[in-house]
Amino acid sequence: MNLSTENVTVNGVYLQDVLNIYKDKKEEYNALFQISDGYELSNPNSKVPISVYNEACDWIEKELGKYNLIKVGRQIGETIYLYMVKANLISNGAKPEEIIKALIVIASKTIDDPLRRGWEIVESKPNQILLKRTQTFNGKLQFGILDGLVRKSGVVSVNVDYAESIENGNDFDIYKITWLNMAK
Repeated sequence: MNLSTENVTVNGVYLQDVLNIYKDKKEEYNALFQISDGYELSNPNSKVPISVYNEACDWIEKELGKYNLIKVGRQIGETIYLYMVKANLISNGAKPEEIIKALIVIASKTIDDPLRRGWEIVESKPNQILLKRTQTFNGKLQFGILDGLVRKSGVVSVNVDYAESIENGNDFDIYKITWLNMAK
């Protein structure tokens, strides 16, 4: 995977989501908030270098743990979901695959990357999607984002795990997302 972050930016709303979870502990987590110093975050569409966004996510993972980062991912997933609805990419009752396809579109609209990296569906079958991350955003954060987004479809027993991971020597992170449909 190409890990370059040169000239890659992300909408500031995502960094704002990261910080908002800890705003009541700003003094305690001052180092986290210093990462965003000098960047305009009041406009959700303002652009922030993805390296700054990643630095904030990495700080949370290192200092507060993976589960705090997953919690942040769920919050970012809420924001992404609202973008999807607002852009008419999905409607109520959207199926998991429709939501993941909308995620791919939203990523391409909210991340500016000259290399056009983001997400790719590797495989989709009933109750399972394999999704490849080709962008440099924090890999563990995606567990919360993907879990939260798929749950929005009304399915249950959502599970997000690695099918392949960079940590294990693979070229990309590939997430295996599974779920059960609600009985009708």
